[in-house]
Amino acid sequence: MFGVSCNAQPEKKQTVAAASGNNVEVYYFHMTMRCTTCKTIEAETRKNIEMLYPVQYKEGKISFTALNLEEATGKAMGEKLGVSGQTLLIVSGDQKINITTDGFLYAVAKPDKFTGIIKDKIDLLIK
Repeated sequence: MFGVSCNAQPEKKQTVAAASGNNVEVYYFHMTMRCTTCKTIEAETRKNIEMLYPVQYKEGKISFTALNLEEATGKAMGEKLGVSGQTLLIVSGDQKINITTDGFLYAVAKPDKFTGIIKDKIDLLIK
């Protein structure tokens, strides 16, 4: 149901060159109209990245960017990364991890589990 109401992008295994070097970039793509869950996914993701990786975040080695797909910048980045609907991506070099489903399942109901998923996925990319 959430995929239809929020236009969430299904998870696909893909790779794309987007992030440079060993940097990790987390992108949250959304539409202008958003439900409470959509807003919570963004807030929880941002909070987790800043909390789990404070040094890397301040140094710009790990970043978080929320992008509206209905605006020029968001649309352009969405096209570059192959995103057409609401999507939560973790990108490093040619690796792209889609955790959209995890966001919808856990950001509101089980935020601690969502935190663990974000940490596990980013840790894979920074090792």
